[in-house]
Amino acid sequence: MKNCKHCNTGFQSTDEDRLFYKKMDVSEPTLCPPCRQQRRMTFRNERSLYKRKCDLTGESFIGIYPDNSPFKVYSPDAWYTDKWDATEYGRDFDFSRPFFEQYAELQKAAPRIGQIVVNLENCPYMNQAWYSKDSYLCFDMGFCEHNMFCDITYHSDYMVDCLSVRNSGYSYQLVDCNKCNNSIFLQDCTNCNDSYFSYDCNGCNNIAFCSNLRNKSYHLFNKPVSKEEFERIVSDIKSGSYLKWQEYTKVFINKVMTDAIRKENHNLNTENCLGDYLQNCKNAELSFDCSDSEDLRYVTRGDEKIKSSMDVDNCSLSEVAYESLCISGHNTNFTFNSFHQNNTDLYYCDTIVNCQNCFGCIALHNKKYCILNKEYSKEEYEKLVPKIIEHMKSTGEWGEFFSASLSPFSYNESVAQIYYPLEKSNVINYGWRWKDVDNREYQAQKIEIPDNISDFSDDSMNEVLSCESCKKNYKIISQEFSYYKNIGLPIPRTCPTCRYHDRFNMRNPHNLFKRNCDKCSSPIQTTYSPDNPEKVYCEECYLKEVY
Repeated sequence: MKNCKHCNTGFQSTDEDRLFYKKMDVSEPTLCPPCRQQRRMTFRNERSLYKRKCDLTGESFIGIYPDNSPFKVYSPDAWYTDKWDATEYGRDFDFSRPFFEQYAELQKAAPRIGQIVVNLENCPYMNQAWYSKDSYLCFDMGFCEHNMFCDITYHSDYMVDCLSVRNSGYSYQLVDCNKCNNSIFLQDCTNCNDSYFSYDCNGCNNIAFCSNLRNKSYHLFNKPVSKEEFERIVSDIKSGSYLKWQEYTKVFINKVMTDAIRKENHNLNTENCLGDYLQNCKNAELSFDCSDSEDLRYVTRGDEKIKSSMDVDNCSLSEVAYESLCISGHNTNFTFNSFHQNNTDLYYCDTIVNCQNCFGCIALHNKKYCILNKEYSKEEYEKLVPKIIEHMKSTGEWGEFFSASLSPFSYNESVAQIYYPLEKSNVINYGWRWKDVDNREYQAQKIEIPDNISDFSDDSMNEVLSCESCKKNYKIISQEFSYYKNIGLPIPRTCPTCRYHDRFNMRNPHNLFKRNCDKCSSPIQTTYSPDNPEKVYCEECYLKEVY
């Protein structure tokens, strides 16, 4: 047992952990798993956007770095061109100085990509987005069209205010759903159509205010109703009234979610796994939100085919990875890295594309055998890297991910603030950066939003609204207004960011608790805290009850 150097909590490395450290030739970590993840997450900015100019072309674009950033920032189009070469910023390794000190100097010199996007069409206000079109303010999204205010949404179209959704369409406010269409306010549902305010339903059509249903149609509060009665309640839900929306939301929270039975986890088709939202996984330990992967430890958001990896976040199609994040494409054997695509054999690198055998490099693409962005021959590289590793061992740097103080983002710009929220004073005490919000006063809302959307005029879209939660200003854009009006939804009274946090808080944190099944009292490990009032069943009891 050792104490975490950050939070001072006791933790220990398991035998399986040590085997992996030996395989990767790294020392045992000095931070506990949550603190290791928190440190990595400080390097990922998902949702903080700024209007700025590209430092290569001078053109304006929406990016993840403000104009006063201390390093060069290129627009995505400019970054991927051959008009510049990051090896121009290469330098010799200085064995009289710590590695991280030299890396920090390179970090300020090498141009950074200002927005993480690939193949977008008419999607300017986006980040961490791929192969999508005609969407607005969506983050971590791919293969989608006509979406607004969505996060972690893939292969889904005409979605608004959704979080963690796959293969769905024409729906509003879905959380952790797959293959759901023409629906409103669902959580943990699969294969449901024309459904409303329901939780944990599968294969259902035309249901409302239901939970734990399987293959049912025309049900209200888990009881069958006539088609006519069901259509009356749907008509009321889609009346466009904000007061009715509030009432129905309260019914969902106070009635549906109170009556619902929770399974100890949301895993599907897993073998020897411990975690939550694992699908088609094998040998995944303390991992969350992973699919089609195996031999994982402390992995979060392993979206597809992650193998033999430990302490990684937001990765796909990768193998043999340790202490890394934001990896896409086909990657093999990488340690202490962030933002990579299609690479092999990388150590301590950031924003690398189509490269092999690089150490301590930033912003490279299509390169081999580079150290601090300087190119070497294969023989020179293989001779120098072991010496650098020994030097880092002597300085205590080897085996540690980059310090959060080296993050290009302030703590409250990064996803670390979402998963591990801190006050400014705590962040400053840790020696990390904090970005103060704009101190200008927000505009007062000059109009009263009518209860029903039918009374909200087209001219009102030009009005500045004030969020009822955080007081920040927001506007209703034209395509958003059309969406609400066509479906019969009220004008939201809170801004997109606050609505995102509301959805995020509907999910359990990535922590496992020991508690007993509320049916048979057998011990279980679950993300539902024993201090919370939910009814949580072991898998056996849950299946008996639901099926």
